[in-house]
Amino acid sequence: MSSPTNSGFSETAASIRRAEPADVPAITDLIYGLAEYEKARHECTVAPAQIEAALFSPEPAVFAHVVEVAAADGPQVVGTAIWFRNFSTWDGVHGIYLEDLFVAPEHRGRGYGTALLAALAEECATKGYTRLTWSVLDWNAPSISFYESLGAVAQDEWTAYRLSGNALAELAAQAR
Repeated sequence: MSSPTNSGFSETAASIRRAEPADVPAITDLIYGLAEYEKARHECTVAPAQIEAALFSPEPAVFAHVVEVAAADGPQVVGTAIWFRNFSTWDGVHGIYLEDLFVAPEHRGRGYGTALLAALAEECATKGYTRLTWSVLDWNAPSISFYESLGAVAQDEWTAYRLSGNALAELAAQAR
């Protein structure tokens, strides 16, 4: 677990930490905020119980870090990084795939996104992982600029593919 840190924040009452079960409602709200930002709110159907099961089952395969800030009514989660381990057959070790990174719009520009990515980079360094990977929508110029400012390099020679819905079901039926 990453220890709380305030480095680079414009607010000293903020910390980055691993998510806890009590964070599930805030994480779920942030997921819906990301879906709205990505113009795909209608596709987001996740329920808090699903997030809780994914993050806090006895052997979770998904993990999350959160940004917590002090608020008048108590600590508030305002950002999250949801990730899972992947594996590089070429390196022979795990890496991290960042599924979602989102900071509430009213809390942007304070270094929280950088701090979340730094926590994941630290996770990689501590565990000997060789990669931190994520995807970004090609129209999301602010995020692309932010990632490039950190030294991230676009993997333009790769094209992502996805099977879902009927196509996934039809291919699965071929295995029977």
